[in-house]
Amino acid sequence: MSGLSHLEMEGCHHLLGLLDNDEIMALCDTVTNRLVQPEDCQDAIRAILVYSQSVDELLKHKKVQREVIFKYLATQGMVIPPATEKHNLIQHAKDYWEKQSQWKLKETTEQVSNTEDIRLFQQQAKEDKKAEKVDFRRLGEEFCHWFFELLNSQNHFLGPPQDEWGPQHFWHDVKLRFYYNTSEQNVIDYHGAEIVSLHLLSLVKEEFLFLSPNLDSHGLKCASSPHELVMVGVAGTVHRGNTCLGIFEQIFGLIRCPFNMGHTYVCVCIYIYIYRCIRVLPL
Repeated sequence: MSGLSHLEMEGCHHLLGLLDNDEIMALCDTVTNRLVQPEDCQDAIRAILVYSQSVDELLKHKKVQREVIFKYLATQGMVIPPATEKHNLIQHAKDYWEKQSQWKLKETTEQVSNTEDIRLFQQQAKEDKKAEKVDFRRLGEEFCHWFFELLNSQNHFLGPPQDEWGPQHFWHDVKLRFYYNTSEQNVIDYHGAEIVSLHLLSLVKEEFLFLSPNLDSHGLKCASSPHELVMVGVAGTVHRGNTCLGIFEQIFGLIRCPFNMGHTYVCVCIYIYIYRCIRVLPL
């Protein structure tokens, strides 16, 4: 087994290629003690490299003349004084191959590091995306639980309200678009936290409606924008007492409130669609 490193073998292969064919064959006989019969010069060079125990042992052979080593170093861009002795030229060659090895190792390490960084970044991005999806799904679920429980509790047939309902749960410029479809389609728009909260309150307090949301994967959808606007869409059924009046779909636009520690998100827009009600709801 050769005692030369991969880069030393590459360098010596190039260097031996500068010898005459007869010199290569003669060197092969010396290194292998005539036990190898090469078919050509390339075969002889391979044998020389395999049976050489070290760079020093190989290059110190008389058949590897000082001028050949000097010529090799010159082809590699190294400027060496012409009078440099052979043992110093050998050291220059060894130093050159050592530096090449270090550069190669550094380059490989950087490539591996970059690849690892990219892999970790991609993995983190996937995990972040997955976590983000789970978080917004949970946000939508928790918001709907809170919103509909609070709103429905304002229906006096269900007992005393569990908490205070009012404009504090909305941005001051919130918008509500209310669609309801009975014998004809009706659309009404409301603007402002006060009027929006009052109209939603009238649905359960005066019309005695109960909105039952479906919070499984079919009834609840959540999406977010880069601006932290979260859209929560929920579907369900509309009831009055023991009677199902129809179905509804509701979309909330939520935005983070940095000043309200009680509720992380508050409504900026609401769209309500109510279908197949038994009678027109007075507004």
